Amino acid sequence: MKEIASKHRNRYVPVILVGLLGLVVFSIVLLSLVPPVSKDELVHHLAVPKLYLKHGGMFEIPFMPFSYYPMNLDLLYLIPLYFGNDIVPKFIHFSFALLTAWLIFRYLKKRTDWTYALFGVLFFLSTPLIIKLSITAYIDLGIIFFSTAALLFLMEWVDSGFKMKFLVIAAVFCGLGLGTKYNGLITLFLLTLFVPLLYGRAEGTKKAGLFRPAWHGLVFLLVSLTVFSPWMVRNYQWTKNPIYPLYNHWFNARADATKDSSPDISEREESRGGHGIFAYRRAIYGEQGWQIALLPLRIFFEGKDADPQRFDGKLNPFLFLYLLFAFYRSREDPYAEKREKAFLLAFVVLFFAYAFFSVDLRMRYISPILPPLVILSVFGLRNLIRRAKTASSQKARRGAVGLLYGTVLFSLAMNGEYLLTQFRYVDPFTFIAGRLGREEYLARFLPEYPSVQHINRHLPSDAVVSLVFVGNRGYYLDRTYVYGEETLRQLIKKGPSPEDVLSGLKKSRITHFLVQDHLLEKWSLINFTEQEKERMHEFFAKCGHAVHQSRGFTLWSLRNTSP
Repeated sequence: MKEIASKHRNRYVPVILVGLLGLVVFSIVLLSLVPPVSKDELVHHLAVPKLYLKHGGMFEIPFMPFSYYPMNLDLLYLIPLYFGNDIVPKFIHFSFALLTAWLIFRYLKKRTDWTYALFGVLFFLSTPLIIKLSITAYIDLGIIFFSTAALLFLMEWVDSGFKMKFLVIAAVFCGLGLGTKYNGLITLFLLTLFVPLLYGRAEGTKKAGLFRPAWHGLVFLLVSLTVFSPWMVRNYQWTKNPIYPLYNHWFNARADATKDSSPDISEREESRGGHGIFAYRRAIYGEQGWQIALLPLRIFFEGKDADPQRFDGKLNPFLFLYLLFAFYRSREDPYAEKREKAFLLAFVVLFFAYAFFSVDLRMRYISPILPPLVILSVFGLRNLIRRAKTASSQKARRGAVGLLYGTVLFSLAMNGEYLLTQFRYVDPFTFIAGRLGREEYLARFLPEYPSVQHINRHLPSDAVVSLVFVGNRGYYLDRTYVYGEETLRQLIKKGPSPEDVLSGLKKSRITHFLVQDHLLEKWSLINFTEQEKERMHEFFAKCGHAVHQSRGFTLWSLRNTSP
């Protein structure tokens, strides 16, 4: 009777997991039904496609370094934007989370059972980082999906006895990841190294010598680069650097070394690599050596949205705690499973190490390691439950299994609590119910939006607006715009008079400035001498006219530029 009752309880677990999974998906859909307000949406992922549509095709945008990035997902966003819908891109992005969840389910069901596979899917989709990404029109879920697909198809390549089609499929996915985000270069580098290692260590191929493993690695590399090649060709035609703005000093030795770029992996950030990143965190965040040494653990416990020191994103601590037991009693596991777990762990460790020593540590930059972490965590949970069920007494077994189920519920409750905070922040129901219109909703989140409305309604169609400390958020502007901080700095430092500054701006066709007043003043104190600050104030007084002010932003019209 007790065994029958236990089986009935086990039948309910998958049903509960499916119900919770449906609740998470439904919640993400609700949270996505609002206009886009996240920074990278308005600066890059929707702004650049909108400019392409306005121009009638892809064109070079030199003042936007990120417009040179690969854009596989951004081009998909062109379709709904063409029809005037900027909410659908969020669902396109979320679809890649669902595809990744399917890959996780497919793999775990093969190695474990339905219950563990469903838990893996739920754990992945409800992780705070994935929830945050799923309600935005970013591109990170795309690189997560393509990297995971490349990983899992490489393992299928080994399982199949090295059938070439699986290697090619893995390489195609890797190339698609490269065409989505430059972080895919890390995946390409690691997997190209793993291919000959996997081939050389497999049973029956250990005497293959060096040629055949190297040949398979070369095939993987060439297929990946071929899929990625359209973006390399485009960038080479524009800049003579196929992966611009990365490593530009290699391709254009005479290029301006001061040219700023703000990608996830940029030369500016690479300069912090090695010991530099430790000095950077000490100087900027005041962290001690032991705090920096614990960064690989802290990412699981200290993450916080919109806080660069705390990695600008949040994970679940149980991703690490369950991971500790993924290799527990692994001698009992089948050889293929042990090999695959080692492969996944190697990818996680090496990807994290590369990202850690190359860039500021942000959750989105290391997001491709999340699916392997989820898979290994599920293995760890399974190993713990197996061990608990072998306890000597029935009372001990029940207690141990109950405790483990309690940790599962607690881990999911942590994810659920984060989901609730997103409802409080995004507040989708006021917009969905019509209590706030689109413009009122945008004005709540974007302090510059009233000024943007004024520009769209009152400025002539040929106006060119220079954005100064507006966070580069240009998506909602219907007039031509450029980023203005660096241009203004150079002209004020070089121009001996306000009229010379005005002349320089006219050569750039700039007719208006949209300025955040407080940041402009703060910036001038840091960057200008007293004489230069006086020149800047004189320029705005003599050569500009304030035509609109709202919420700390001023719209200036330059003299002799308005009709």
